[in-house]
Amino acid sequence: MVSSLARRRVRWQTRVRWLPRVRWLPWVRWKPHPIIASKPEEREQNITYMDASLYKAAAEGKIEVFNNYQELDLESQKTPTHDNVLHVNLATDELAAWFSNGILSRTRSFPKLYFFILLFLWFFIIKKKSEKISDFIGQILTKCPSLLLQTNAKGQTPLHVAAMNGHSAIVKLLIKSCAKARDGDLEKLEMGQVNAVREMLRITDQESNTALHLAVKYGDVEMVKELLEHEDPDFQYSANNNQETPLYLAAKRGDTGMLSILLEISNSTGHGGPHSRTALHAAAMAGDIAAATTIILKKNRNLIKERDEDGHTPLHYAAHLGCISVVEELLKTDVSAAYIGDRKLGMTPLLMAARQGYLGTVRKILFYCPDCCDKVDKRGLSLLHYLAFRDSPHFLFIPGGTKPEYGSFRNLRNLEGDIGFTPDKVSDFIRHEQPFTADLREKKPIEDMLKDIAREKVAEFPVFTLSLTNGLCRKLGEIKRY
Repeated sequence: MVSSLARRRVRWQTRVRWLPRVRWLPWVRWKPHPIIASKPEEREQNITYMDASLYKAAAEGKIEVFNNYQELDLESQKTPTHDNVLHVNLATDELAAWFSNGILSRTRSFPKLYFFILLFLWFFIIKKKSEKISDFIGQILTKCPSLLLQTNAKGQTPLHVAAMNGHSAIVKLLIKSCAKARDGDLEKLEMGQVNAVREMLRITDQESNTALHLAVKYGDVEMVKELLEHEDPDFQYSANNNQETPLYLAAKRGDTGMLSILLEISNSTGHGGPHSRTALHAAAMAGDIAAATTIILKKNRNLIKERDEDGHTPLHYAAHLGCISVVEELLKTDVSAAYIGDRKLGMTPLLMAARQGYLGTVRKILFYCPDCCDKVDKRGLSLLHYLAFRDSPHFLFIPGGTKPEYGSFRNLRNLEGDIGFTPDKVSDFIRHEQPFTADLREKKPIEDMLKDIAREKVAEFPVFTLSLTNGLCRKLGEIKRY
């Protein structure tokens, strides 16, 4: 009899199908894959947080809560973003400061309204808030003076936060605390105290902004005075990470008061800005504020012909934006800037104004330098071409325009440019005043040119959309059918 063990072995052999033997090729080698152990979760180091009761007390300015703690280590009380007690208190009133400063900056051009709002804000908001914050900051610094120079995760000291949030009175208090002035007298500081204050004023955050950069950026004139009062007049503030100096920021705002203070108090003010622009470029781009342009030109009139990386002068930007009073102020200083073309297309300020359809600006430029109309761009397009694109080719020849007997204008009417059409033919095509006998496909260069012009920009400012008449739209539609 067959044993039960033998029967099981036979049964197992019939069920299992053996794979054929594989002869390993000599060049194939088995390489074991290393087993990578999973990394343990990395524990976050240096977790910082502030006691909840202290955080609320700092935000609300309740000094009595801090007085209840004995031997409290204020240096270790920091939020996850490394804000200390002073940072928290100064940042809490950001909305109120922004609200008051925003209203004041927008009503400065209306003296009576500005004065009324200033009085209202002073008695009911600013004075009350400032007194409360000043008292809290002063007592905290008495308990822990080292908080004054502590920086948060953004590299900002309490002075940065105060400047950013428009706390002028607090800036003065922080300077006094840094100088350790007796009886709060900042006029009789010793050299060591002055150096300590200047060291604090020159601290930069992660974006390379000093407190002065932020005060100018947010438009607080009184704070700028306070910061510059204790600085070396010959010290030149460097540009921040955006390549903006304090003077450039003031010009960018078009703030005449700020520009006057910076140029009067500081003897070594940097005019540089991003993209090789100057403060005069920024003032021309800020809007039709001729006073800002005048202030800068009085200090350095050579900036008028400075070109940025695109070859644009301040006059290019003023003409492109239609800032007619700024254009006039620049031309009064030096008319030669009107003959400079940019790098890409060779566009002069006159051509830029015509491309935008600013007829008043075109007249103003031609009044000071009528022969600058002789210059065409690199595409061979003249002043009359760009006026024709704007459907305004004949405004120079009507009452109030430039006298038509000048030979330059008559010559421009015969120039065809790269598109192969004179300004009169372009005008007829756009306005559809009279039919052409030529094939419609020959008009396609005008369509392509209009598309190119619509895509052009001057810095971040685009060219205004060209308004196409029904006749032109119909013609372009006929062209596209072919």
